[in-house]
Amino acid sequence: MGSFTKFMASAIFFIVLSFFLVPTRTQEEGFISFVISSKGLEFSKDLLIEQAVSSIIPLQLPQIEKSVKIPLVGQVHVVLSNITIYNVDIASSYVETGDSGIALIASGATANLSMDWCYSYSTWLFDISDHGDASIQVEGMEVGVTLALNGQEGTLKLSVLECGCYVKDISIKLDGGASWLYQGLVDAFEGQIVSAVEDNISKKIREGIMKLDFLLQSLPKQIALDDIAALNVTFVGNPVFSNSSIEFQINGLFMAPNDDFASSLYNKGSLDPVPFNAPAKMVEISLHENVFSSVSLVFFKANYMQWVINKTPDQSLLNTAGWKYIVPQLYKQYPNEDMELNISVSSPPIMTVVNNGINITVYSDVTIGVMDADEVIPVACISLEIHASCSPDILINKLAGTVKLNHVTAYLKWSKIGNLHMHLVQAVLSTILKTVVVPYVNLHLWKGLPLPLPHGFTLHNSEIVSINSRLTIFSDVAIAERSPTSVKWQRRARKM
Repeated sequence: MGSFTKFMASAIFFIVLSFFLVPTRTQEEGFISFVISSKGLEFSKDLLIEQAVSSIIPLQLPQIEKSVKIPLVGQVHVVLSNITIYNVDIASSYVETGDSGIALIASGATANLSMDWCYSYSTWLFDISDHGDASIQVEGMEVGVTLALNGQEGTLKLSVLECGCYVKDISIKLDGGASWLYQGLVDAFEGQIVSAVEDNISKKIREGIMKLDFLLQSLPKQIALDDIAALNVTFVGNPVFSNSSIEFQINGLFMAPNDDFASSLYNKGSLDPVPFNAPAKMVEISLHENVFSSVSLVFFKANYMQWVINKTPDQSLLNTAGWKYIVPQLYKQYPNEDMELNISVSSPPIMTVVNNGINITVYSDVTIGVMDADEVIPVACISLEIHASCSPDILINKLAGTVKLNHVTAYLKWSKIGNLHMHLVQAVLSTILKTVVVPYVNLHLWKGLPLPLPHGFTLHNSEIVSINSRLTIFSDVAIAERSPTSVKWQRRARKM
């Protein structure tokens, strides 16, 4: 029951993430929005009903006993016990969203019950009793629940506004017993059985919602990228409901684990609308470019944007002999000496989402050092303005990407070996960046950034659209497959 409740919490959370966000002014801004379309709501509704039925069945109803007066027989004491709902079928269902919350309605449902019966009565000569079992068919059952969903201190508060179950008709089939007993059961117990079904199903739903509310408020507020950065997934403001979707705003900025990140450092400004011909998918996850800027800032502050390069695929580039005609004075002062390059990013990379992906601008200093015994002698420092682009892709439930170097401009910052031919130095450093630094960066980028997706679900048939200032993922959602011994995730085929 515990694992199911967690799964239901994920399903409710998935429904919760389904309304088109209308920006609202709050003290804190959300830089990731999660929208579930009408298609996603339909998927969520079917999933919730299926799982709700599984959690209810079998449902034991309270024992019913009553003394009834049977014509020609007299006063009979009847006990109905082990009343169990063992099957429920839903004919149709629908979900509605509006200003007040989410309404989930199941109609035309049928249910099958089993029960034991016994009766006893006394005559002036002797006592008479009998027992047996019976089956009950419930027809025309309707179940509805209206939920309110609100933000509460960075989490979600789920509460029941209305909940009810209505049974139109039941039929009882006795196995054994006299005909008078059947009519007596119908006359005396039909209303009580109907009430028991209605009350206990409603009670079970309310209990389930209370557990889901507890789990929703227990959702993690951070998703760790590694031991350096974590994604802040606290909710901002209240969900915004429309007649076909729900949207949540999530803080969405990266920070050092267990730190309070000042989102006021960022302002997302106005957002362009999603294109009218946007793909018809279940969910829409929009990430503002400040999400990417925040992760680069965290790594910059943690001093993880410094590299010492002393090996390259072409090792001649790190020997003064290879620079003989590029910087003659370097070879003259340090003939045939090994070199190393100390690359240090001087400010957080600038990340800009554009129509074709993400543009990246990096300012860095490259200190050229010569290896002299156990000492590294710095001989020159070059400032680089690096322009690159990133092509995003989906890797299971993460946003990955591949960086391509577009252009490098080099400037001499200082030199102990005289003037340098900067266009030649620029070409060599560009080659080293392409063959050493870019592959290293891509190796880490392909590990992916976490996306705020409920546990137990995976993205499927995803498409990425980037427009001015934000990157949007349109995707269907599938339930993660589980094998008997391990978890096996559905993977989207990716062309290399």
